[in-house]
Amino acid sequence: MNLMAGQSLRLPFLQAGSTSPWDTASSSPILMLSFFSLRKAKSMKKKHPSPDDDDEEEDEEEDVSEGSDELMESDAADEENEEESEDEDQSDEKAPPSLKSEAVTTEPGKYVPPQLRNAGDDKRKAELEKLRRNIKGLLNRLSEPNMGFVCSQLNELFMNYSRKDMNDTLTEVLLAACVTPTLMPDRLVTEHVLLVSILHHSVGLEVGAHFLETVVRRFDEVYKSSSEGKECDNLVAIVAHLYNFQVVHSTLIFDILKLLLGSFLEKDIELILFVLKNVGFALRKDDPLALKELISEAQRKANDTKSKFQDQTRVRFMLETMLALKNNDIRKIPGYDPEPVERLKKLQRTLIHRSSGGSDVKLRVSLENLLAAEQVGRWWIVGSSWSGVPMIGKQEDPTAKHSSTEGRFSAKVLELARKQRMNTEVRRNIFCVLMTSEDYLDAFEKLLRMGLKDKQEREIVHVLMDCCLQEKTFNGFYAVLGEKFCSHDRRFQVIEFGELDKPTVRFLRQVLTKLLKDTDPEDLAAIFGRISGIPQLAMLREGLKLFISHFLLKNAQTQAPAEQAALLSERAEVAAKAMEAKEATLKL
Repeated sequence: MNLMAGQSLRLPFLQAGSTSPWDTASSSPILMLSFFSLRKAKSMKKKHPSPDDDDEEEDEEEDVSEGSDELMESDAADEENEEESEDEDQSDEKAPPSLKSEAVTTEPGKYVPPQLRNAGDDKRKAELEKLRRNIKGLLNRLSEPNMGFVCSQLNELFMNYSRKDMNDTLTEVLLAACVTPTLMPDRLVTEHVLLVSILHHSVGLEVGAHFLETVVRRFDEVYKSSSEGKECDNLVAIVAHLYNFQVVHSTLIFDILKLLLGSFLEKDIELILFVLKNVGFALRKDDPLALKELISEAQRKANDTKSKFQDQTRVRFMLETMLALKNNDIRKIPGYDPEPVERLKKLQRTLIHRSSGGSDVKLRVSLENLLAAEQVGRWWIVGSSWSGVPMIGKQEDPTAKHSSTEGRFSAKVLELARKQRMNTEVRRNIFCVLMTSEDYLDAFEKLLRMGLKDKQEREIVHVLMDCCLQEKTFNGFYAVLGEKFCSHDRRFQVIEFGELDKPTVRFLRQVLTKLLKDTDPEDLAAIFGRISGIPQLAMLREGLKLFISHFLLKNAQTQAPAEQAALLSERAEVAAKAMEAKEATLKL
């Protein structure tokens, strides 16, 4: 009976077409486990026989044979599945390339270019929406008392998010709050612009630059569309208060006023009055010459367009307001109240001094520069990238040397500049302008248009003094031109006594000696008293005192007669007291 069982157990392997049970590929381990478990069970039954063994053995033989048949069927099914998978692989290889590329793009870890990363990115949209809600929540709580808290919270957001996302979102929320078809309250606009100015100083000037560019572009669109709402008024108010809070220079305000004077419609007159009421006296303080020219242009425009307006009341009111600004008469401007803005300026100085030390970061940019930023780049932002460089496509001879003076001045003037040792490009340009100008006003305007900065501006004074010393006889042209520069800006009045060379020392000694000897004491007190009491000119006063005592009085005591030395010492004492007069009054 056991032998028959063993023979019946080996039949399934032989029926499967395999010489050995180890040769099967897929189901051989399962069959082997079944085979050894049955053999072990039968050996146990041989040791412990029972009356029902014969029946159980027959049942087991039938079960094993049935199990082997089921395993054979499963092997056949696996082989069919493998054949189907091979067919599918072949069909995939024959599939169109577009389908294969779609499958590749969905694989994890696939590189995606930066410009395509934002497409359909729900996570990024959710983050931006969360950022917008945070900023909007802070701006909803914005007021004068909690201005510092809101600024600190926005500073933290600038640290946690990218500058681009913060600038875009902050500008969007601010414009949504301040630019509406109805005229917004002045207090609301000033508080929001104050927030921008503080962030402009504490975070970086790109904050104010991005906001200003967006506002100016929006103003240009609304102004050209001639809409009936008050959006244009709100945008002009924002730009005016940006100037009030030291974010932008007066150049942009004058550009906008000139634009409005160009068309000179009723809406333009209303906007001009709105700007002058907000920042008129600040413009008069910063650039009185430009304001005077603007008033003259407005008067000429009003005379030319008398027949254009049926009601001349608004035009007359605008001219009266301009005349009040020119005469510094605040009483003739109705509704003018500088107190709210001055209070916010005081708060601004406190917060800026606390965060960034109060550095000057005003944007000296014009209206044309802002509107053409996409074509010419944003030169007013440090580190700003721009790909539209127009010079790249131009092919130039690398060996050719181009000079800004060549072609503008004659060879005779350039040779004269070389003989006078004008060895730098800036000095050559200044010298050639001085030698070729029609009069001192022409020279003054040409030198200002050169756009010199900081130390380059000092070269104007150096070249002017050098040319004056080279003349055989005194030429009043240099004195009048120097006086024009000194009246134009105080920075041309300061002398660096620590950087004087021998010719300049000799020149100053002669000038001061002549001035002290031949001028009455009353006139001396008036001349030197003009620089007393001004904190910015403290170094100039100390330098003059040191120069007079060291280079004039000591030389006069050793070389000049006793009477002249005594007179010079007496007049020098008068000059020193005049320079200290207002300081002593302030101390008392």
